[in-house]
Amino acid sequence: MSQFYQILTKSEFYLGADLSYVNEMENCGVNYKNKDGGTEDVFKIFADGGNNLVRVRLWHNPTWTNYSNYEDVEKTIQRAKNTNTKVLLDFHYSDDWADPGKQEIPKAWLPVVDNLPVLGDSIYNYTYKVLDKLSRKNLVPEMVQMGNEINLMILQKDNNANAMDWSRNSFLINKGIKAVRDLSSAKNKNIEVMLHIAQPENGIWWFKEANENGVKDFDWIGLSYYPNWSQYTIQNVTPVLKGLIDTYNKKLMNVETAYPFSLLNADNILGTDALISGYDATQVGQLKYLLDLKTSIKNAGGSGLVYWEPAWVSNNCSKRWGQGSHWDNATLFDTNYKPTLGFDFYSSEN
Repeated sequence: MSQFYQILTKSEFYLGADLSYVNEMENCGVNYKNKDGGTEDVFKIFADGGNNLVRVRLWHNPTWTNYSNYEDVEKTIQRAKNTNTKVLLDFHYSDDWADPGKQEIPKAWLPVVDNLPVLGDSIYNYTYKVLDKLSRKNLVPEMVQMGNEINLMILQKDNNANAMDWSRNSFLINKGIKAVRDLSSAKNKNIEVMLHIAQPENGIWWFKEANENGVKDFDWIGLSYYPNWSQYTIQNVTPVLKGLIDTYNKKLMNVETAYPFSLLNADNILGTDALISGYDATQVGQLKYLLDLKTSIKNAGGSGLVYWEPAWVSNNCSKRWGQGSHWDNATLFDTNYKPTLGFDFYSSEN
């Protein structure tokens, strides 16, 4: 258990934002506005609004995009640090999106995918090197994720959802964790480790199996939670979260969630199927969703809530899925790039 974990109090609560898309959005011509309608640095808008944690994803070698590589992530972390905001660095350990349906090994590591000792060295050396480079620029993140939504076994070939091999999986995860611990010791920095699973119901079995297979040296349980894709509602998820916290004596953070404030654009990821009872697709509904979820997490003894990509607004650039954003009805900025009512969950006393 890290020293940093021991000295933090249970009462500290993080209200965060995944701002991985911001640099790209600004290069696509987006100018974010504050509540008064004035153009302002978006990191300052978030910090002034009550956000105290920036999450940012890192792909190994994403040749299909110029973003979420090391250089882009370094820029994002610097911008967060400029506003005295803490950082959660999300190692995807992939060249592309890693999620509950795929955990594809970086192309550079494919030749050693079946050589476990060498693959373990690869994840160790890469993790250590990234954190060492950040340390040399005084940009060490306060927390790191060992993978993104790692419901499946990590570092798989050809996107195969192979059956879980815990001897392999635990070895690789623990090699990544060891790199963080070793760097922390070498640099005298406190970096906390998070393991991130999609949906609370999957956290129940995953952390049980991980614990039974020797994955124990971590500080945070990270969860993605979207009620429309979960068997648990905001009203009954609290006991599940509390059970995870109490069983493993770890801190818990909901590191991904979102809710639409509009259903106008048909190409968006969160459409009518994302709606849940009691929460309209309006700015009022978005705020109510976030306040109620924050209350449920706090009641469980949880320590944070992060909104996923609140700044992925409509823009003039083309992505791999087409032009613009496919999330602009679920951001925390309206069509004029001003904060929605949902943004107020950062500053609310609730």
